[in-house]
Amino acid sequence: MSASALALVILAGLIHACWNIAAKKAGGDSRFAAFTSIVLLVFWSPLGLWLGWQQVPGWGTAEWLLVAASAAFHTFYYVALLRGYRKADLTVVYPLARGSGPLLSSMAAVVLLGEHISAMGAAGIAGVVAGVFLVAGGPALWRGAHDPLRRQRIHRGMFYGRLSGAFIASYTVVDGYAVKVMLMSPILVDYVGSALRMVALAPALLRDPQTAALMWRRQWKYALVVGIISPVSYVLVLYAMQTAPLSHVAPAREVSMLFAALIGGQLLGEGDRLLRLAGAAFIAAGVMALALG
Repeated sequence: MSASALALVILAGLIHACWNIAAKKAGGDSRFAAFTSIVLLVFWSPLGLWLGWQQVPGWGTAEWLLVAASAAFHTFYYVALLRGYRKADLTVVYPLARGSGPLLSSMAAVVLLGEHISAMGAAGIAGVVAGVFLVAGGPALWRGAHDPLRRQRIHRGMFYGRLSGAFIASYTVVDGYAVKVMLMSPILVDYVGSALRMVALAPALLRDPQTAALMWRRQWKYALVVGIISPVSYVLVLYAMQTAPLSHVAPAREVSMLFAALIGGQLLGEGDRLLRLAGAAFIAAGVMALALG
């Protein structure tokens, strides 16, 4: 991976961790996902509409199918992630989601795109597994359930983290194919996909407009943060995918877990900070080994 691609990925990781912390603090559901999509579509409309006017008329069936699939996977991912943040700690859900996602997407890149993973990559997988174990509670998982509620919260975080990771892998492979093989604009892949996601999320707002309006008054600040900066992080990753193998970029972007474990643990006051930070470090080291291998 080139230095420029790695720089894009690291910057994207910092931005990604910040907007996930904002999403966690919002405590929202699918309606919050709709709020952030609205903010994204409005704020980035000058750029999105300008590029769309130039390029979208030339899209064929394949391009639209890719964007539709991307929108579906992104929607499922975001809703599952928000539910995980309501049910469990960010320092459990986020590392598991970000750690399992690149493992699955790297495997898919090997199978579907003909890429290769070396022995160092295999060592990276072991690092991710060790990190996941530490984030999930470490040796405490084998000890007696002295705090059943806490264990239940960790297990919920593990479930939603893995579920989110599966959707991350799915949209990473689809979007990587779109920008690398079909040579689609990374900005348009994200912007048009956001418009399609809004169609899927609209019923969540229309079912109960009064409750949606109340939630907007409570969550609009967080929606602005997520809607404005989240597309920046992902578009940077898509641009990196155009110049580097997907099986390298997908793992390397998981350095965001270090930012999330450190910043999130401090801001949100979640327990076991040192253990979870160590786990995030193992996962980050493992995915960096995957990036190099």
